[in-house]
Amino acid sequence: MLTITKTAANRVDIELEGSLDSESMAAGLDDLIAKSEGVTGGHMLYRIRDFSMPTPGAIAVEIKRLPKLFALLGKFNRCAVLCDASWLRTVAEIEGALFPGVAIKSFEPDQEAAAEAWLNEG
Repeated sequence: MLTITKTAANRVDIELEGSLDSESMAAGLDDLIAKSEGVTGGHMLYRIRDFSMPTPGAIAVEIKRLPKLFALLGKFNRCAVLCDASWLRTVAEIEGALFPGVAIKSFEPDQEAAAEAWLNEG
């Protein structure tokens, strides 16, 4: 399940739990794109729980939307990732190094207060 919540004019929270199929991926990404409209200098809190690899159909949906997703990068300058899987936290930090203009920092799930504080610094 992919849930998108716009909590402030410049803040979007994403919650990913379990595996995604093509329908849930399409709905979630379309919701993210819509809720990111008008965001500038935005912050994002991304919670990942019980991660499972998306289905091949879900990956195809994501690839189809890559141009719109890359356009989102310019809307956000900070993203905090909360995840219990250390390898996903590492991947998030590598992505942060690859995409200029957006700082991505990962945290363990019990560090939500630290993640919020880091987001609010920027």
